[in-house]
Amino acid sequence: MPSVLITGANRGLGLEFSRQYSANGWTVTATARESSAELDQLGIKVEQLDMSDLEAVAGFGERLDALDLLIANAGTYGPRAVTGAEDARGWADTLVVNTIAPFLLAQSVLPLVAKSHGKLIAITSRMGSIEDNTSGGYIAYRSSKTALNSAWRSLAIDNRGKVTAAVLHPGWVQTRMGGSSAPLTTEQSVTGMRKVIERLGPKDSGEFFSYDGSQISW
Repeated sequence: MPSVLITGANRGLGLEFSRQYSANGWTVTATARESSAELDQLGIKVEQLDMSDLEAVAGFGERLDALDLLIANAGTYGPRAVTGAEDARGWADTLVVNTIAPFLLAQSVLPLVAKSHGKLIAITSRMGSIEDNTSGGYIAYRSSKTALNSAWRSLAIDNRGKVTAAVLHPGWVQTRMGGSSAPLTTEQSVTGMRKVIERLGPKDSGEFFSYDGSQISW
């Protein structure tokens, strides 16, 4: 059966990805800084992983024997505004978790995913689109997702023919980050993203898609 690695799986989108892939018979490895009762109830393999621990992230591939799909979902919002040194340090931390760590993890598992001709997926945000940014603000989060998009596109180009790599926008979802007024449930968002992931082929590698399959401008 196919195998998937999902980061940030203790709640929200990561938990729902874990639930859906497990229900469909995949071998699921889920990671989180700390597990949750809901995650533990799924009966899947749960590994502790703090995305700010770059040594642990870079070596994570050694824990796995095989892998068909990576979903780099874990992320943080960071400071809402950057007006001083303390905020700037928070911005730097956001870049580590949202950009550098996912890329390092992808590099760590790349030999396994390449062996299965699998897929490397990063959960990004439309807020990372430079062309789509008409409202400004949220510098730490926006810039980290823009940098993630750039890194993932390079990952796709550098490994063309080996893996399919793409970034996905989950929509505005009812999570701790998205808030209760968001129009999408985690189930709706993940169901849509899974359909997109399933149909992705080599020609789609390096592209930016929404949960509904539409392409997003950089």
